[in-house]
Amino acid sequence: MAAFNDNFSKQASIYVQFRPSYPHELFDYLQSLTPSHELAWDCGTGNGQSAIHLAEFYKKVFATDPSEAQIQNAFSHDQVLYRVEKAEEPSLTNSSVDLITVAQAIHWFDIEKFYDSARRVLKKDGIIAVWAYGIPKVNKEIDLITQEFHDQVVGPFWQPQNKLIAQGYTTIPFPFREIEPPEFYIRKRFRLDDLLGHLRSWSATQKFIDQEQIDPLDELKDQLSAYWKDPNEIKNVSWKIALRVGKLTS
Repeated sequence: MAAFNDNFSKQASIYVQFRPSYPHELFDYLQSLTPSHELAWDCGTGNGQSAIHLAEFYKKVFATDPSEAQIQNAFSHDQVLYRVEKAEEPSLTNSSVDLITVAQAIHWFDIEKFYDSARRVLKKDGIIAVWAYGIPKVNKEIDLITQEFHDQVVGPFWQPQNKLIAQGYTTIPFPFREIEPPEFYIRKRFRLDDLLGHLRSWSATQKFIDQEQIDPLDELKDQLSAYWKDPNEIKNVSWKIALRVGKLTS
């Protein structure tokens, strides 16, 4: 297996501060699909934001990420066991997991090898759910600016895997008996610096800064300020969640 390509340790602390958490309704829906609630595996857990939600519904949550820096910055919880592990090589026993969740991460995996592990550790009536979110939406004027920043300014620094998010995960393989989920949205209230912090957490933004040795958010802030005149004004921000849910095929 190829070595882990760490795109996130550098901005792990930024992730904790500016990456949005997922709505409670999402986890309430997923837990309703599993007959038992003994163990959930949150794979590619990052800072553990999904893992601590799952702990409301499952006795134990096994939360893994190959980035040690992400695990070091993760939210602590008595029911969550964090491990630095690759998605493709979990130290879980066969047929032990009620729910597998992968938030904003499966596009970085060796997907087929991960699915082999998922099939091994899932209970026969277990559920797998993978999801992602894309560009934040505020209003027409601001959305045009952030879209241009995404596509043009840091566009050359996105990796091919990121395009799977832009396609709403519709093109990833998903060899499970699929369940059609309802729509879910992440909703936050941001000041201008919160939005800029979120955009700074993008891997492409970090790669731009590393290579160009300038901060593209300085110019972006000037552009956004034309429509966000008071930087302390709080605006509603939303992200649509692209969600795939399935069960083991019989």
